[in-house]
Amino acid sequence: MLRFLFTLTTLLFFTFQSFAQVPPKHHPKTKGDDWKLLFQPDLSDAIYPEGVWSFEDGVLTATEDQAIWTEEEYDNFIINLEFKTAEGTNSGVIVYASDIDNWIPNSVEIQIADDYAEQWANADPTWQAGAVFGHLAPKRSKVKKPGKWNKYTITCKDQMIWVMLNGEMVSEMDMSKWTSATTNPDGSEIPSWLSTPFSELPTHGRIGLQGKHAGAPIWFRNMKVKILP
Repeated sequence: MLRFLFTLTTLLFFTFQSFAQVPPKHHPKTKGDDWKLLFQPDLSDAIYPEGVWSFEDGVLTATEDQAIWTEEEYDNFIINLEFKTAEGTNSGVIVYASDIDNWIPNSVEIQIADDYAEQWANADPTWQAGAVFGHLAPKRSKVKKPGKWNKYTITCKDQMIWVMLNGEMVSEMDMSKWTSATTNPDGSEIPSWLSTPFSELPTHGRIGLQGKHAGAPIWFRNMKVKILP
């Protein structure tokens, strides 16, 4: 009996640890019931300009520089998806969007970019793939060349954000440390259009994807989200 109780307790402990792992150490498998589609294939649960976004063979893309948003608002969650860039792509995954009509100063954008293109390779590092746009550069560039699929896992837990790109945790942010709207904690300048200090942003809101920005397309697939306790 004691051996049974010990085994059961150990199993429950490791099961709890597995579910409680935040952020995940690897890109998670998303087949469980706790994962759901970020967008339905018919986009019936999305907010977007008609005719701009569409699914084809499981791949979501846009024809214009317009974002698509979840109808549902999220608090603590993990997003797991794949994206593919073209030459010059500049896009992003948007979280904590509290005002989708004026989302740029009222959200956090996890950057997607073709870091092989000259304009992004030579840009401020906070504009490169894996960055928290305008605020925190990734540890290194891990994005693949245009035409290849990349894996993104973005974990948002209150004011903590973790970004895993192609198997490596490239960014980790504690939003409470970003108390200025003009200067990052390391002294670098924040773009003027990002006018709300991250420490003051709500840590809930809609999830969005940026469309065909800067004239270059972006493609998404296998987009799922998991709500965290």
